[in-house]
Amino acid sequence: MSDDSSRPVLKFDDVWLPLHEQEGGGVAIDLALRAGDLVLVQPGDEQHERALVDAACGLASPGKGAVRFLGRAWPDLPAEQANALRGRIGHVFRRGAWISYLTLLDNVLLPQLYHTRRSYAELRAEAARLAAWFGLPGLPSGRPDDIAPADLQRAAYVRAFLGSPALIILEGVAGHLSGGLLPPLINAIRAARDRDAAILWFAQNPDVFHDSTIPVTRRLRLRRHAIEPMEAVS
Repeated sequence: MSDDSSRPVLKFDDVWLPLHEQEGGGVAIDLALRAGDLVLVQPGDEQHERALVDAACGLASPGKGAVRFLGRAWPDLPAEQANALRGRIGHVFRRGAWISYLTLLDNVLLPQLYHTRRSYAELRAEAARLAAWFGLPGLPSGRPDDIAPADLQRAAYVRAFLGSPALIILEGVAGHLSGGLLPPLINAIRAARDRDAAILWFAQNPDVFHDSTIPVTRRLRLRRHAIEPMEAVS
């Protein structure tokens, strides 16, 4: 671990996240992810998950408290700096989030092309290495609608781990672990943690959430109005 490991990668500091579809509803989050952490969260429902993820990425402001990424509160950052910081976040989305008119390769590279100054050739070479890691012979050149679901699953991991992110958010992974994907995913997580990344993994599937072979730091549950350690939930 680096000397920066004492500083949280992501910190929810006495945060209240309103749930706009539930009148008066919200969830209290007081959580810190440090370098090398792997935190599994059982989200309860998609609205809780979406609120937490959007706040973590600086896309939604909490009702109270502050969300800090790499020590900086999102509202304090100019738009250009916030966009650059989002380039340090890898993301597997619950619903894919593919842009249909772009090729799959361009979809995979787009976050890094938008948020960083790395060259297309450099990113393409790294994506090809990650594609092999996740069992693809190369990134398919077609558009997402023409790609087999299993290959889209693998490409989602390539996109998330591309660019040595400081934070990796895994949503909707329960349906992505068929076809031998769990071992390369765990190995990719280990490699990311070795370089001080923090992992926030939303595990809807109870079998994944309780899997003792996954080297977690903590298991948490989003329930009702708060995020709670697994041991505190009856």
